[in-house]
Amino acid sequence: QVQLVESGGGLVQAGGSLRLTCAASGRTFSSYAMGWFRQAPGKERKFVTAINWSGYMTSYTDSVKGRFTISRDNAKNTVYLQMNSLKPEDTAVYYCAVVRSYYYPSTSSGVDYWGQGTQVTVSS
Repeated sequence: QVQLVESGGGLVQAGGSLRLTCAASGRTFSSYAMGWFRQAPGKERKFVTAINWSGYMTSYTDSVKGRFTISRDNAKNTVYLQMNSLKPEDTAVYYCAVVRSYYYPSTSSGVDYWGQGTQVTVSS
């Protein structure tokens, strides 16, 4: 069993930055691929980015490429999402997840564990 706790969400103006943090329990964190997903009001939950166990391989949805960066610190059992140049359309609840592969994991079948989510609101 893995527990994931996200933090770092909040309200920011368009063009601003936020860094989300996901703290994971468990001694095998370094063996997991990790991902971030988001769900806007009234919309389906969607993939944002993922990273492999070592941190050397990543994938991003097109809309965040060049603006968001995923990283991890296996010594701290933590994964991060640095979000720059935020846009109002980035507004959503952001979820951390243990994923089965770093390569564009499916929201429906590619996730083993979910965090509780953290709200990100970008004002125009």
